[in-house]
Amino acid sequence: MSFKDTFLNGEKGLFKPDGLTPMQKLALRFVVTGVLFYGLSAIEGMIMRMYAIAPIPGINAEHYFAILTAHPLVGIFGSSYSIVFGAFLFLVPFLMKKPLWSIKLGNWSFILVTFGTLTFWGAGFIAHYAPLYTLYWPLPADFSQFGPVGGAIFILGIALVMVGTLCFVINIFKTISYTPEGHEKVDGKAMFWSAVGFRWKESIFRKKSKREENLTSLPIAAIARGTVDTALNAGIITFTGVLILVYMVAAIFGHSLENTAIDALLYKNWFWWGLDLIADGLVLIFVAGTWYLLAMLITGKDLYMARIARLALWVEMVVSWTVWSHHLLSDQAQPAILKIVSGELVTAFELITQGLAFFITLITLWSARPLKMTNPLKFLLGGLLGFGLAVPAGIIQADIGLNRILHNTQWIIGPHVHVAILVGLTMTLYSAIYYLLPILTNGAELYSQKLANWHFWLHLIGGVGMGAFMGMAGLKGMLRRTIYYEGEYSIYMILAGLAGSLLLISFLLFLYNVVMTVGVKGLIGIYQPAKLKTDALLPEQQAAE
Repeated sequence: MSFKDTFLNGEKGLFKPDGLTPMQKLALRFVVTGVLFYGLSAIEGMIMRMYAIAPIPGINAEHYFAILTAHPLVGIFGSSYSIVFGAFLFLVPFLMKKPLWSIKLGNWSFILVTFGTLTFWGAGFIAHYAPLYTLYWPLPADFSQFGPVGGAIFILGIALVMVGTLCFVINIFKTISYTPEGHEKVDGKAMFWSAVGFRWKESIFRKKSKREENLTSLPIAAIARGTVDTALNAGIITFTGVLILVYMVAAIFGHSLENTAIDALLYKNWFWWGLDLIADGLVLIFVAGTWYLLAMLITGKDLYMARIARLALWVEMVVSWTVWSHHLLSDQAQPAILKIVSGELVTAFELITQGLAFFITLITLWSARPLKMTNPLKFLLGGLLGFGLAVPAGIIQADIGLNRILHNTQWIIGPHVHVAILVGLTMTLYSAIYYLLPILTNGAELYSQKLANWHFWLHLIGGVGMGAFMGMAGLKGMLRRTIYYEGEYSIYMILAGLAGSLLLISFLLFLYNVVMTVGVKGLIGIYQPAKLKTDALLPEQQAAE
């Protein structure tokens, strides 16, 4: 086979998108698009890494801060949300052996998240809208710095993503609780409450003889509990966006609302509560649940301490609702009781819940040794390492004294945020992608294992290295969201930039490997309507039915 044929069709010739079910295509659309958005976020990240070394000709400070605004959102909503939504919309019906509640709603979720991401990214790229961090814009809004039109477009993009997120939430909970035609009738309400964890029968404290059987499996419970935080976050961020949009629309029509009384401290608490449902809620819950599922799939064994793991997921969900104040430890107006209870004590509890997930996953893997070091296993271990480094770094920050030193420095964004997301979350997602790829493509064989090995090592070294060098700069006093023109921290930024380049190279190798596996025609075929319209199950599931 010539290189041209290989590139277009995939070397193995096994991937035939026309033979995929609607559910497979839906998952692949989400995952492929999420991977592409990750690439966009990685390119933007490298631009900022280079700008931190020396200003880049042609990119002024205004454009730099617009990139800084869009970069985390593209990574969170465009990439992570897309990959997670695609994986879970596939896994929930797959594990429960029934069709997805609505393929149409799933496709709408994909469309809204994708075009919403492109919309708010465009607001930064074209209008240079740059409030520095998502929707965190102290009110009243300062239109002397940012134009209301660009801001309105930005908020519109966020709104589209949130509506797409709510479509995902409805689809997940409906799939868990509904009874398909021809299946045995189940109590939908009981299934729902079992999944989210609000049933006494799941209590670890009952005697074994009195415990009732759980109606949903542990992976389904993890997805459901993370989805609760996803729903809460969507509501809060939507309300916050509407609040800001009111100011912008009024300004567009020549009316100033700058004198409207909105308590800044209340706004900050509301915003960070909503945002933390992503950072400390659904990420940790979804990640822990993904670890458990991958450990069971890789080993073929039941999860070690499964009942404790189920309870820990419920505790993590509740804890995630109460930890937001660690973002406001250095805010002088924040009440001391919130700083101590929410910011320090409750936040420290995340070290216990995530530590349990870490321990349970490793013990499950250890009990099945010897294991072949497959791609899913390698990237799972990398994801464990990432959170093993990033979670303690976050707990260190959640101390009133240390927070005075570390707050708003490169330490926050390096060892904590980037190591958690790039090493912990992203390598966990890569593990799931490598595992699901042959399932979603009906057995397509990976083009090159050598490229997968390079992908692993370059991503791991690059992610840990970039976070470490950014952290070193932060300990020396380098602030985040700040441009240094005198090269005060150049040595650290050069090293961080070199590590970041490894991340970008690793992504390009992964992308090339996937394209060569399925072919360009195969990728295009993923986005075409599926021919099988009556059933969303895989062929083997259809046979089982």
